[in-house]
Amino acid sequence: MRRLPLVLSAALAIAGCAAPLPTQTVALGATRIAYLQTGGGPPLAVFQSGLGDGKDVWAAVIRRVVPDVAVFAYDRPGYGDSSAAPAAATAPPRDPCTIAHELHLALQVAGQRPPYILVGHSIGGLYQYAFARLYPAEVAAVLLVDPTHPDHWVRMQREAPAAARIAGGMRMAAFSPVMRAEFDAQALTGCAVELDARPPPILPVRLLVRSSFGLAETGAFESLVRRLEKGWPGLLPGTTRRQVEGAGHYIQKDRPDVVADELLALARAVPRRP
Repeated sequence: MRRLPLVLSAALAIAGCAAPLPTQTVALGATRIAYLQTGGGPPLAVFQSGLGDGKDVWAAVIRRVVPDVAVFAYDRPGYGDSSAAPAAATAPPRDPCTIAHELHLALQVAGQRPPYILVGHSIGGLYQYAFARLYPAEVAAVLLVDPTHPDHWVRMQREAPAAARIAGGMRMAAFSPVMRAEFDAQALTGCAVELDARPPPILPVRLLVRSSFGLAETGAFESLVRRLEKGWPGLLPGTTRRQVEGAGHYIQKDRPDVVADELLALARAVPRRP
């Protein structure tokens, strides 16, 4: 199955061809959240997918780490097997802080206890960054898979305007309503202020970045992405970077072996808590 060219680290994803993973559901108010939880651990690896993706995008990685690591992967409201969040004029925006709080509640209701290793791809990496800043005592480590930097969209419009225009066109033509809501709220000022007011957590953070860019992504966009990658240690001081050869934006699909190996290494390094 072919993917559309990506022009944004948090861009439209085409569903993978792997068989769906078995799921359970939990209620968050009027919304049903679909998730999978499977053996191993502790610690618990909590997966957060990118824009337009459900939990099945991690299938190849999950199969490599179970049963050595316990896993929790879910579909955000409006994706996969989860129901859509109730539409209301007073509903909060789908910004990184809101989604991090929502994930935290889902873990509690599902009976999943910390410590957590947060794993996030694309805009899901931004959401996991927000979770780590909001709930640092519950996070043991973070694995960022070609993540969206908090300043990505603001700087993209200024430093890679051609790519920003393409992304805006995709937003109008190809994004679902929930994707547009997440895309529009990724740089919400109120959430950024809330996160910046908190001290950065000191914990192991592994940053995996792609080695290849599509034709529509070369030039100014590629240069911007590489500059933003250098900013992650300022946000999460324990960050170390690895460029994954033979991988594009979807590292978990192109090189699931590398993502699994990095996750297992983080799990082995986390002190075991009772």
